Amino acid sequence: MSSKKILSVGQCNMDHGSISSVLKGLGAEVTRAHTAADALKCLKGGSYSLVLVNRVFDADGDSGLELIKRVKAEVPEQPVMLVSNYADAQAEAQAAGALPGFGKAALGRPETLEALKGYV
Repeated sequence: MSSKKILSVGQCNMDHGSISSVLKGLGAEVTRAHTAADALKCLKGGSYSLVLVNRVFDADGDSGLELIKRVKAEVPEQPVMLVSNYADAQAEAQAAGALPGFGKAALGRPETLEALKGYV
C-alpha cells in the first residue's frame, strides 16, 4: 500500500520538521513548498491528499490565506487546512473552503491526529 502525499506550505524549518515527523509517523509522505508559487507548481505536477498551509510563509511573508483562496478557486475538491493558532484566521480559511485546521501547539493532540488520519 502506498502512502498518501501531503503538501506542507510555508512552514519554518522547525515547524516543518515537527509536522513532517507526525505525518510520517502516520504513514504519509510529506512534500515541502516554501512559497505559494512552489505550492502551485507542486499541485499542478502531482496529487495530494491534503495541503497544510501556514498562515504566514516563513520564506517570504506571503499570506497562507491568499493561497488557500486561490487553491480552492482553482481546485475546489483539494482538501486544505490552515496551520495557525489564531481563531480568526481559522474562521477566514474555513469561509474560503478550507477544512478546520489546527495550531502548531495542537499538533500532538489526539483530536488533531484524528483529523489528520483521515488524509493519510
